[in-house]
Parts: sequence; C-alpha cells; structure tokens
Amino acid sequence: MKTYTITVNSRQHTVRAEPDTPLLYILRDELQLNGAKFGCGLGQCGACTVIVDGAAVMSCLLPVAALGGRAVRTVEGLGSAQQPGPLQQAFIDEQAAQCGYCIAGMIMRAQALLDRNPHPGDAEIRQHMALNLCRCGTHMRILRAIHRAANHTSKPAPATNARTAGADGAHQASARTDNGADETPARGEAVTAKLAAATGGRQ
Repeated sequence: MKTYTITVNSRQHTVRAEPDTPLLYILRDELQLNGAKFGCGLGQCGACTVIVDGAAVMSCLLPVAALGGRAVRTVEGLGSAQQPGPLQQAFIDEQAAQCGYCIAGMIMRAQALLDRNPHPGDAEIRQHMALNLCRCGTHMRILRAIHRAANHTSKPAPATNARTAGADGAHQASARTDNGADETPARGEAVTAKLAAATGGRQ
C-alpha cells in the first residue's frame, strides 16, 4: 500500500491504498462520501460520476494513483439535504428521482456542464448527459431539472397530464409522472428523501 494525499470538496485527506484502487472506493470506503454509487464498475452507467478538475469523471475507472494533485468534487460538495445547491434543488423541484440510484452521478455530470457553460442549449445538454443512464426512465425530468437550474427559474414543474377524479364528477387536476404514477405531496417528499440519500446515504 501507498499513502496518498487527495483534495476532495476543498478538503485534504490522507489515505492508504493500493495504487490501482478506484477513486470510487476511496470516496465511499475511506472518506464515507457515499453519494457516488457503484453501478457497473465498467464506466458504462455513470452512477459513480464525480468532477475532477472541472471535468465529469467516472470514479470507478480512475485509479487513486492517477489522480495526482487534481481536485475532486462530489455531490456532497454541492449542498446538503437541509441546504441543497441550486442544481440539487432543481432536481427536487422537477421530482427527477425515481429510485434515486443514478441521481448523484446525473447531478455531477450536469454540474460539470453548467460550470463550463451556465446556459447550455437543449442539444448540448442531451449530448453531455448521454453517458449517464437512468434505468427508471426519468430522463425527461432530468433534462427539465438541468434547464431549470440553467435558467434560474422558480416556477413549479409543469404537469404532464391530468385526469378526472371524484365520484361526483368534479374534475380535479392530478399531475402525473412520465411513467404514469400519480403526483402527490408524499411523492414529493419521497423525491426529496431520495436526493438526500444521493448526497450521502449509504447505498
């Protein structure tokens, strides 16, 4: 084993590890920064994405020995469950999380783009985010969240459709998710909880 000094979220840490240990394992096992997730270990899903010197990097592929003096930023460095950063808040507002497992990686890849270009167009966002996968299929909500953060809007997320409810025939608008599930306050709370888990929950 060797000793490495790494900078994560503007703080220096000294760790001992084998040179080929992936940065992801250092973050989770040594520093207890659990936002980045192990998804595939092959750099094919993006759940482990962090920012290294301004670039979105899949931490499952980056050995700690190759990090050098480059600075690492994780989702924990953007904000907390109590005080989410602007992009995290946009993901909450758009209820972009389904299971939540991919969300930290999605946020970090999007943050790298917004750091470089605060007002990207839709085509640029789609191209930049193409490497990160969401198996729950909330990509449209994720795109809306990135647009929301880029535009600094605060208006509520638009409903995708509405349905008629009530035995008396009264019409009550009920926003629905992209896969057809009803939107309720409980759903919003669940999304917030999943984003909280993405900022450090052990998964």
